[in-house]
Amino acid sequence: MEIIRSNFKSNLHKVYEAIEEADFFAIDGEFSGISDGPSVTALTNGFDTPEERYQKLKKHSMDFLLFQFGLCTFKYDYTDSKYITKSFNFYVFPKPFNRSSPDVKFVCQSSSIDFLASQGFDFNKVFCNGIPYLNHEEERQLREQYDEKRLQSNGAGALSYVSPNTSKCPVTIPEDQKKFIDQVVEKIENLLQSEESKNLDLEPCTGFQRKLIYQTLSWKYPKGIHVDTLETEKKERYIVISKVDEEERKRREQQKLAKEQEELNDAVGFSRVIHAIANSGKLVIGHNMLLDVMHTVHQFYCPLPADIINNTSLAELEKRLKETPFNPPKVESAEGFPSYDTATEQLHEAGYDAYITGLCFISMANYLGSFLSPPKIHVSARSKLIEPFFNKLFLMRVMDIPYLNLEGPDCNIHISWIDDTSAFVSLSQPEQVQIAVNTSKYAESYRIQTYAQYVGKKREEKQIKRKWTEDTWQEVERKRLNTQCISYALNHYYHTNSLTATSTVGKRNLSPSPAEADLEARISGEISDTELEQTESCAESLSEGKKKAKKLKRMKKDLSPAGAIPDSPAKLFEVPDTW
Repeated sequence: MEIIRSNFKSNLHKVYEAIEEADFFAIDGEFSGISDGPSVTALTNGFDTPEERYQKLKKHSMDFLLFQFGLCTFKYDYTDSKYITKSFNFYVFPKPFNRSSPDVKFVCQSSSIDFLASQGFDFNKVFCNGIPYLNHEEERQLREQYDEKRLQSNGAGALSYVSPNTSKCPVTIPEDQKKFIDQVVEKIENLLQSEESKNLDLEPCTGFQRKLIYQTLSWKYPKGIHVDTLETEKKERYIVISKVDEEERKRREQQKLAKEQEELNDAVGFSRVIHAIANSGKLVIGHNMLLDVMHTVHQFYCPLPADIINNTSLAELEKRLKETPFNPPKVESAEGFPSYDTATEQLHEAGYDAYITGLCFISMANYLGSFLSPPKIHVSARSKLIEPFFNKLFLMRVMDIPYLNLEGPDCNIHISWIDDTSAFVSLSQPEQVQIAVNTSKYAESYRIQTYAQYVGKKREEKQIKRKWTEDTWQEVERKRLNTQCISYALNHYYHTNSLTATSTVGKRNLSPSPAEADLEARISGEISDTELEQTESCAESLSEGKKKAKKLKRMKKDLSPAGAIPDSPAKLFEVPDTW
């Protein structure tokens, strides 16, 4: 059954009836988008903890709108051994009820809108005829607005509401409004004296002026008139004053009260269906329904809660449990035993830490009692609420395995994180490994490999790194030998063409003198082809380079005069005979 704003009230009893007779419900929602930041795959990473997944969706998905809610009820027919189903499609939209109603802002995601359009989704039914709704807080605020309106009209139309601001003395009117109020009072006097006229429509005015009118008439005319506020087609508000007897006034007030209640119900709208489902206490199922549940709670009930405990260190936990929604317990030391003062914080004294631990337990246990109907202020240590936590030892700093189970099997999946994005995962049943690997072939946000593959890949990376290091050193050695051979050719020229020169310089400058530079330039042009071939052959192999280096040493020793300092260029480092 398709339900929109125009047929919602007429079919609401059918919805209530289906909920009342059902054995269980199935729900589903359609949204204006999924994620306002990360991609969908990043938003739902396979390695998220439940807390991380909840926080991601709360941060990146709640600004979208759930604008179609599907409900299907199932009732088992024992006579024919079959289920009887009733399906409903609700189009919902947060249309403002009045000028003071919430003006909801939401976002859309183009891919989601495009997908729904391709499936034939009718967006006109959402935006033109969607069922309005209010969450609990918005409903409370609207009811307070109606109460305030009744209080303003107290004495000039109220039945059972007494305003604390109402008095039987003249109202203080600002100077700039006195003339306006005097004119209103004069018109009302004329109405009361007239035998023909029974109603008076005042000109549209501001909210402040209407409030002054209500307060003045409440004091000046406690009986005999009925005051109401209406709207023009242009949404301008004005006051209507009617001349009535006491019986008629009460009748009109009853009508006004019934109209206000109907308006409130219309404003609460689709949320009434959610309240009926919740109050039934029956099973609700869904497919991948975390997002459906979060949007349902967020839009039709209350804002999603934040994590109430973020730090489990004893000192911080004790401070947090003194704040709402928790209540610190009342405790008193037995006679003859010293009492602890939490203000002094005697942390890491065993007795004090035990005392604080007990206080934390009491606060958290009593908090669980607040969810009961009716709520319980005190929850015993032997309460059924506490039993699920018996014999569970919390494992500190282990995010994936919350506790050690002393009376049953532990979690059969163990996770050890390598870094922020990689982890070792061990399964108790080896046959599950291949299932996980096969499943990961279709994943976009993560990759799974066996431990053997991981070790093999690491070994390959290590070998590649070692080979790169060896190749790099061989390249360094080849370049060094090239430089050494050139030095050999130059030294050979110096020693064969300048034997008569005597060395009188202790050290050779790093920068050659102009004469040396000119000499080297000429030498570079006079080196024979044979010498160049010798230079090139130096790079042929590491062993040949070593032989030529030793030969060069012997030649320099033979050619250098006794006591003379060799004038060959300084080496960067000595090459060891064995690498």
